[in-house]
Amino acid sequence: MSHKHLKEDFVSNFNGTSLLEISLGLSLAPLCLLCRGLLLVLYHLHCGKPLSSRKCSLLLDFLVLVSPLVFSCTVLSSVLFVVPAIIAAFCAGTFSKIYSQRKHEIRVPFRQLVRDFQETYLDPEYIPAVTVFRVYINVLTSISILAVDFPQYPRRYAKAETYGTGVMDFGVGAFIFSNALVCPEVRQKSDVTQPKFSSLARQFFSVWPLIFLGIGRLLSVKSIDYHEHTSEYGVHWNFFFTLAFVRLAASLLLAIFPKNKSWIVAINLAVLYQLILNTTSLKMFILHGSNGRDSRVGFLNANREGLLSLFGYLAIYMASVQVGLCLLKCRNSVKGWMEAACFLLLTVLLLFLLLHVSQAYVDPVSRRMANLSYCIWVLAHCLTFLVWFVMTDLTLVFTKLLVKGACVPCCWNVIKSPHTSKKQKTQVLPIEGEGKLSHICLISAINKNQLLFFLLANIMTGAVNILIDTIHSKTAYTLCILHLYMFFNCLIMYILHAKNIVLKFW
Repeated sequence: MSHKHLKEDFVSNFNGTSLLEISLGLSLAPLCLLCRGLLLVLYHLHCGKPLSSRKCSLLLDFLVLVSPLVFSCTVLSSVLFVVPAIIAAFCAGTFSKIYSQRKHEIRVPFRQLVRDFQETYLDPEYIPAVTVFRVYINVLTSISILAVDFPQYPRRYAKAETYGTGVMDFGVGAFIFSNALVCPEVRQKSDVTQPKFSSLARQFFSVWPLIFLGIGRLLSVKSIDYHEHTSEYGVHWNFFFTLAFVRLAASLLLAIFPKNKSWIVAINLAVLYQLILNTTSLKMFILHGSNGRDSRVGFLNANREGLLSLFGYLAIYMASVQVGLCLLKCRNSVKGWMEAACFLLLTVLLLFLLLHVSQAYVDPVSRRMANLSYCIWVLAHCLTFLVWFVMTDLTLVFTKLLVKGACVPCCWNVIKSPHTSKKQKTQVLPIEGEGKLSHICLISAINKNQLLFFLLANIMTGAVNILIDTIHSKTAYTLCILHLYMFFNCLIMYILHAKNIVLKFW
């Protein structure tokens, strides 16, 4: 067997992992974010000023926000059930230390602190949970696309062949979900008086970089005979094409239907697609081709997974638009966001109940077809991930209120504390160093150039696979390569952010 076929076989024919393991794995990112925030507040408490060294900030961000994720999907994957508990215990200890040291200065009853916290007003123009969600989906995807080629990455985390819930199966749908959260239709605050299709041409123009990248990836992969898993998207299709066409189709649907009814469109799309899968020969065509023997003759046969899964991904995108609109509603108080988090949690419980019913009576989860169960599963876990980040941000806001002048990058700004006069309600409270911190935050750096970060990760993944025999790599070597790969990607984003460079020209 050739080296190319060995690598293709190495990432093929898997059945995924359990929903519980994926949920535990996703809890690591919010815990890491909380840990980083608490450490910054503790530093401010002891030194009387925020962390100002850019080198130290980058090192702290990488070691706390990125490195644990690399370890969790490699050497710590066998004890993944313990890792979140350890990080949570460390966070609890750090918070306890901050709270106890603060109490010596100002003795306020805890109940009063909670009441004051609930009455605190936050910046309504910025939702840090959305930013962090999108960045972490990008980071987790970047880690997985290279780590999957090493033996230390558990095979149960790789994409399932036909049915199953692998970590990478979730990553594909979550990427679609994160893009829709900040799409132009969501960010548009009020309906303009222009015709519905006036901005459609602009949307068609905005996706040309994705199509260009898709063509570039196709040509480069074919020219160097790079290994590829054909049953993921097909012979010529790839994820860049999926992103582009889903966005185009969604823009067309949102020009026809009211955007606040996008959840209805999503349900109809997912259910109708599933009905067609179950009542026609479409499912057999996707899995086995037109001749029943995995034929790849003709463009539709060759790319059937990529083309037909567009319906499922479009349903996820439309549902995510509804979530984005929901988050943008005027909730400028802590109490309002706590109510929103409770509503989202109830939605998550309903989705997991529907997922159980769908898997039992309709069809198991299949990323290859992007069927109804897959759509429900992705939405349930994405909302769970998002709620965790909202709760993390609220916890950090509470901690910042304990320590006067403390600040955490990519966290809510306090607009009005309970003891602020009404005249100051609409003014952001001046916090020492907040402006500086925003310039030395790895999350902000990646957020500024997310497409570039994803593209760079793809290029470096290809380079590593060409230069290194990843299949037979030892553990220490694998960890070294993955850390260098992620650190280089993060460093490039960090430098661009420091120089205020955004590589977006469309």
